[in-house]
Amino acid sequence: MPQRPEELFELLPAADPFLAREAAVGEASERAGLVLVHDLAGEFDAARAGTLAGAHLLASLPHEVIARFDADSLVDYRAHRPRMTFNSDRYESYAAPEILLYALEDDAGAPFLLLHGAEPDYSWERFVAAVIELVERLGVTTVVALQAIPMPVPHTRPVTVTAHATRRQLIEPYPVYWGEMRLPGSASALLEFRLGERGVDALGVAAHVPHYLAQGSFPAASLTLVEHLGRLTGLHLPTEVLAEAAQANRTDIDEQIARSEENTAVVAALEQQYDSFAAAREGTDLLAGGEVPSAEEIGAEFERFLADQDRKRPRD
Repeated sequence: MPQRPEELFELLPAADPFLAREAAVGEASERAGLVLVHDLAGEFDAARAGTLAGAHLLASLPHEVIARFDADSLVDYRAHRPRMTFNSDRYESYAAPEILLYALEDDAGAPFLLLHGAEPDYSWERFVAAVIELVERLGVTTVVALQAIPMPVPHTRPVTVTAHATRRQLIEPYPVYWGEMRLPGSASALLEFRLGERGVDALGVAAHVPHYLAQGSFPAASLTLVEHLGRLTGLHLPTEVLAEAAQANRTDIDEQIARSEENTAVVAALEQQYDSFAAAREGTDLLAGGEVPSAEEIGAEFERFLADQDRKRPRD
């Protein structure tokens, strides 16, 4: 028998202050304006930029778990095999997938929530309904998604983002790059859509990650996500560690690209495209101002580069 949405999560004692505060609210206007951020790892997390941004917040700010989702009912283990440690003649450990809701405090002491973990493979509607129930019970008024998408952009220029929201006023300063498109869905996108149907403010930013780094590491995108999260919500969030990681990563990428004339030429073409777009910012098409290599062409040029990056990535 299918689980009811409320059966997909367990509220922990650390949630009690939020529940009590919301129970004491008489009118919607009295709500404190709690923000919920989510960075569910999935197809819309190129270079794991959203996941790294969330992990950075957990590593940098005081936090505690206030709710735990039933990952065993939501995750396809064969599609995302959990890591196990085998030593000599026995299995020693098992890294079970988790989907956790954390309460954090920003650098000014303001509370906010972070939904962090694997994107569900199953029961999206029940999962979304469960998150919406938590939004209502905990007094959340704004929900923000952190994502990253591969784009034909160079790593040598500032990271741009696509912003989206349930109403335009939430992201008024951000340009509109795209017309109508049909995209593969995600649990995060469905959550934003369903929240919009209920009149809850939901928005997000997707960092543009260079195609050739989509399977590698690009902390500059995570840094950009955290910076935009602060601007959109007013939260005071630390960025120093991410900034240092981005600089070190930039140096490493530059050194690897310099070893190949072909790779250098592709990056130069992307730089020219990016600069043309920046010079004609009034356009709404990110690819305006000239042709760029296709995703397939970029992938071919950087096949060796990606292989090198993959070998350097730490294994779980």
